[in-house]
Amino acid sequence: MTTTNLQIEINSLPLNLRQEVADFVEFLKTKHKNKPKLKSREFGYAKGKIKLSDDFDEPLEMFADYI
Repeated sequence: MTTTNLQIEINSLPLNLRQEVADFVEFLKTKHKNKPKLKSREFGYAKGKIKLSDDFDEPLEMFADYI
């Protein structure tokens, strides 16, 4: 839908519905404005913060019957 078509459709609405359209447009603007921007991720940021145990790859005892 082009801007002109949208404008024609809005202008054809009764005054109270045009006000609802205007309120909705304001809502969309504030919703978009308040959306937090994601920071760019930094490679290696979590390096050294996660530790795996030495036996991480060892089979678990509870699955011994299935191995």
